[in-house]
Amino acid sequence: MSIEEKISLSEQFLSLLQQGNRTAIQEFLDDQNISDVAELIEDNPDHEAAIVSALSNHRAVNVFKILDIGTQKDIIKKLPPFKTAELLNELPADDRTDFLEELPSNAVRELIKLLNPDERKVTLSLLGYPENSIGRLMTPDYVYVYPENTVEEVFATIRKYGKDSETISVIYVINAKGELIDDIKIRDFILSEPSVKVSELMDERFIALHPEDDQETANEVFKMNNRDALPVVSKSNKLLGIVTIDDVLWVANEEFSEDMQKMGGTEALDEPYIETPIFKLFQKRVVWLIILFFGELMTISAMQSYEDEIAKVVILATFIPLIISSGGNSGSQASTLIIQAMALGEITIADWWRIMKREILSGLLLGASLFIIGFSVITIWHFFSDKFGEHFLRIGLTVGSSLIGIVLWGTLMGSMLPLFLKKMGFDPAASSTPFVATLVDVTGLIIYFSMAYLFLNGVLL
Repeated sequence: MSIEEKISLSEQFLSLLQQGNRTAIQEFLDDQNISDVAELIEDNPDHEAAIVSALSNHRAVNVFKILDIGTQKDIIKKLPPFKTAELLNELPADDRTDFLEELPSNAVRELIKLLNPDERKVTLSLLGYPENSIGRLMTPDYVYVYPENTVEEVFATIRKYGKDSETISVIYVINAKGELIDDIKIRDFILSEPSVKVSELMDERFIALHPEDDQETANEVFKMNNRDALPVVSKSNKLLGIVTIDDVLWVANEEFSEDMQKMGGTEALDEPYIETPIFKLFQKRVVWLIILFFGELMTISAMQSYEDEIAKVVILATFIPLIISSGGNSGSQASTLIIQAMALGEITIADWWRIMKREILSGLLLGASLFIIGFSVITIWHFFSDKFGEHFLRIGLTVGSSLIGIVLWGTLMGSMLPLFLKKMGFDPAASSTPFVATLVDVTGLIIYFSMAYLFLNGVLL
């Protein structure tokens, strides 16, 4: 929608609101796309509750689901209790659980009281699963049939229960004990004769998730199997619910945002940046900043250890920013690539040796490239200026060899640290690029001055 159309939509709504004609407002909102109504809410925060109240329950739910968590909280605060109850009871169980788990416990207790007994039972069940588990994502709204049912009976079941189901693209087959024995695509039923039994269409090959599994597991399984819904079963293979692709994509987006924030050297934000209070932003950022500050103090200590050498060959100091930044950059590159590959399931901890061999080769190639550039610059510079003196070749070798060493070290640190943290049970994204850069800075100075001793000892040192 263009800016002009958005302004026109807001103007029309505000005009109807001033007239106070509730019927006209409802008809106007019913004529808009769900996404347009959501944008109208975002553009008119003072009237967001009025907009939701004017919608039918079904449309209100569809709009509410795509709003950000901050707007959802504001709407629930402003809605009258009866409308809040209607909205929460109509929300799919998984979406309702996602919303409630973002609220303080006292608010959750009050809102759960508004749910009808069946929805309350389902919600409490889902909230009982560990945070970030598949159990929090699953919905109990699905269609199931039995092996002895005919295709005609399957369609009767779909017509009866399908409108309350999250999806009917896949129909689940269970036995008398409630155990999952197959899942069959709807197209297989459509293409079969009405008298054909479900058992004749079964191949008993299905993929299922477990409620205690991590949500990232669902992302991997969906990606590998090209499904839009997957069943969730207990350890005894009882069918508990299903997880749909839209929920998994939402989780993947959340995980990506968290990883990006952690890789930038902050804790993950719990709400949109613009709605996060300044003090909370401070809290999220200050801890990492202090850790990195003390890390950089180690760099100062390392430089103090080489004060005499710097005093003898002042030119060495001018290359320090170049040396340590090259190591930090190479480490950040490697860390970003490894974390992304781990998130996508392309590599695991077991691949550490293959990764190390690849990064050693990459580090040597990258370092050699910078060696050639650094050595060439110093050599060419010497012909236009006598800044490096008669020992310019030794200085060039010092800088070039240091670049090979620090870039190699940076790539190894950046690639191995995420794997090490994963092995220890920590979040790999915590090996953020500033953290890697800080570690490489200290070791980079040691490598640099070790090379200086090697090439300049007895000449300039």
